[in-house]
Amino acid sequence: MDDRVLQIQNRTCRVYGTVGAEYLLLQMADEHDPAGMEREAEALRRQTARPFLLVAVPVENWNDDLSPWSAPPAWGKQGFGGRAEDTLAWLEQAVPSIRRQYSIKEDAKVILGGYSLAGLFALWAATRTDTLYGVAAAPSVWFPGWPEYEAAHPIQTQRVYLSLGDREEHTKNQTMAAVGDNIRALHTALTRRGADCTLEWNAGGHFKDADLRTARAFAWTMESEK
Repeated sequence: MDDRVLQIQNRTCRVYGTVGAEYLLLQMADEHDPAGMEREAEALRRQTARPFLLVAVPVENWNDDLSPWSAPPAWGKQGFGGRAEDTLAWLEQAVPSIRRQYSIKEDAKVILGGYSLAGLFALWAATRTDTLYGVAAAPSVWFPGWPEYEAAHPIQTQRVYLSLGDREEHTKNQTMAAVGDNIRALHTALTRRGADCTLEWNAGGHFKDADLRTARAFAWTMESEK
């Protein structure tokens, strides 16, 4: 089907893909970049033959709604409000409606993905629930306290895609410079625990080809099925 609009409570979600799909892909997305989601969906169609339904859920306040706990600003003046728990609760309530609306069966595999702080949210959500089939993330694992939190609350899904730009850790911002070491450590830990996990390095910085990188993340997570 072509992309459609789905109203769930107070959010207008954009939906791409196939009714009755085997994979339900969920992504917290920037509500101001619908063109980016369209490019991502088209790239995903080119990379997999598996039937999927991709639901882009708009995020009103990126820093607050996707951060798992409060933190001071990493740059600029805006800090992080730590409202990810509320966002996850909303998402869990929305999934049954999505299933009914688009004939998604209960045994369909659910993958949560995202870019930047939305990628961190996806990883964090996988520490809170065991209902996810996989996580497809280009995540902000520089977030203060994340390595310690994940070590104490391990990611529960067994299929995890990680990616990072090869210039992202080369910054004078000491907080964000930790992203390289943190993502390497997370990949090592997940692999040692027996997860099916890959870490892809991309040329460039954080903001290069976000839509294409997220499409590759979802495609790998579906196609890596044993």
